Amino acid sequence: QGQLAASGGGSVQAGGSLRLSCSASRHTLNNFFMAWFRQAPGKGREGVARIDLAGRIYYADSLKGRFTISKDFAENTLYLEMNNLVPEDTAVYFCAADPRPASVPERLRPGSYQYWGQGTQVTVSA
Repeated sequence: QGQLAASGGGSVQAGGSLRLSCSASRHTLNNFFMAWFRQAPGKGREGVARIDLAGRIYYADSLKGRFTISKDFAENTLYLEMNNLVPEDTAVYFCAADPRPASVPERLRPGSYQYWGQGTQVTVSA
């Protein structure tokens, strides 16, 4: 905690786009499996997307096609591009990192990640 910093959240209308960023202050992100999660009010933390050390990418099935995860090696920054946003995307978005690989069912589970950012609020209005 405190080693990852997420930013880029905000308020947009439905159909809009946002790009979230996650930077690391102490570690090289290339050495970590990285992911984005989100938590809507009153709900549990939900896995959004993951990128592994080799650049393989996994998305939550419900979000494929609208969200894109990427990593900039030079900037040591993780990104989440979100397009065609809908009110149901309203949540606090977190970036997470872990040096260990995960099995297929564990890849988008919060328990698979040791390091977490503080979260950034995304609000989508109808």
